[in-house]
Amino acid sequence: MSVKEYDVVVIGSGPGGYVCAIRCAQLGLKTAIVEKYSTLGGTCLNVGCIPSKAWLDSSERYHETVHSHADHGIKISKVELDFNKMRERVRGVVNDNVGGVSYLMKKNKIDVHQGLGSFKSAHEVLVKGDKGESVISGKNIVIATGSKPSTLPGIEIDKKTVITSTEALFLEKQPKSMVVIGGGVIGCEMASVYARLGTKVTIVEYADSLIGTMDKDLGKVLSKVFKKEGIEILTGHAVSSAKGSKSKATIVAKNLKKGEEIKLDAEICLVAVGRRPFTDGLNLEAAGVTLDERSRVLTDAHLQTSVPHIYAIGDVTKGAMLAHKAEEEGVFVAELLVGQKPHVNYNLIPGVVYTWPEVAAVGATEDDLKKQGIEYKTGNFPYKASGRARASNESEGMIKVLADAKTDEILGVHMVGARCADMIAEAVLAMEFRASAEDVGRTCHAHPTYSETFKEACLAASENRALHI
Repeated sequence: MSVKEYDVVVIGSGPGGYVCAIRCAQLGLKTAIVEKYSTLGGTCLNVGCIPSKAWLDSSERYHETVHSHADHGIKISKVELDFNKMRERVRGVVNDNVGGVSYLMKKNKIDVHQGLGSFKSAHEVLVKGDKGESVISGKNIVIATGSKPSTLPGIEIDKKTVITSTEALFLEKQPKSMVVIGGGVIGCEMASVYARLGTKVTIVEYADSLIGTMDKDLGKVLSKVFKKEGIEILTGHAVSSAKGSKSKATIVAKNLKKGEEIKLDAEICLVAVGRRPFTDGLNLEAAGVTLDERSRVLTDAHLQTSVPHIYAIGDVTKGAMLAHKAEEEGVFVAELLVGQKPHVNYNLIPGVVYTWPEVAAVGATEDDLKKQGIEYKTGNFPYKASGRARASNESEGMIKVLADAKTDEILGVHMVGARCADMIAEAVLAMEFRASAEDVGRTCHAHPTYSETFKEACLAASENRALHI
């Protein structure tokens, strides 16, 4: 069996993997990518970021048409939901995106090896595909195999009535009722999608608030909006079991404060309790690569594993499981290999929840700063005081800016409201250059725009001199 040799072999074609491969090719490295599925793009493009955002957009348009257009003087009657058409549009969006990745591989002359990749040795990767087996060799190898949905003891996922986010994206019909276990990013986004379409949704969350890893004020605003949309929220509840039958799922949970047990029935139970690193089938032992205590590939500050020429990026490593974090790491590794001095500021990886209103954050929360003993000041500005937000009938939301009490440097920005997913980039850029709240407050923002809300929050943090409240 002849062995093809490469400068870099990337295992996994998600955002981290394919971006890493592209950057390697741009830098003149002979590059190959290995993907076990028939399409490229990994979880994000196939059953994650892209299809979920397509669902969120379609469901928001439907919800607006039914509930909000009348406020704008647009009268519409007999609105019908074509769930199958909506699902097929999502499939089309996915196909376009994965096709785009295939095009980028060809454009950058990256060899694609379709099949399950596993280590044969520290430099060799065995690829088992539909057409047989092959072995490729890499001077450097990058593990970018991503993550899979997690579960909990007592939950029996049958992929029919008790499902993960993967199945939730392509249900054959709209359920009349749904219980979502987990009030994090994925749980909130999928709850939002189905509630907008008319499904009776209940969220069961172990923590005492939704999106518990983010600033508490963001969870409060999102809960308020969800309740207005008819979503029932049960925080502080521990799920002990979830079992499916032919027609329904039964969920048992315990109120952590009262100690009372409740039972919930729904057509569908969506388990959204996070994700786990995916290293199954890699045969890491053959390469000498070690895992940490949480089954993540152990890496150093340069993303090198226990074997110096093998690197790992994205969800399979420590840190936030975010596509853009994986992309940054992919570029980092590629540039490191050719002797450049790249850098990733992990404190400035933004987090976004694509509900409506959107939620976005970067940097420290108030709890973080209190734990670190850092003196800070706060600036808040509500969407209801924004002319653009009122003009668009989008006055639900707020922006909070946390700045150093002495230097005025922006330490954290937390947003909930329309267009926050895009606006957070301004906060990231400001913080990357270590801007003060006054720097942003003195920067001219077009009027009327949503971004003025960020400026006003910075003014409030800098000298308590927000102009429009």
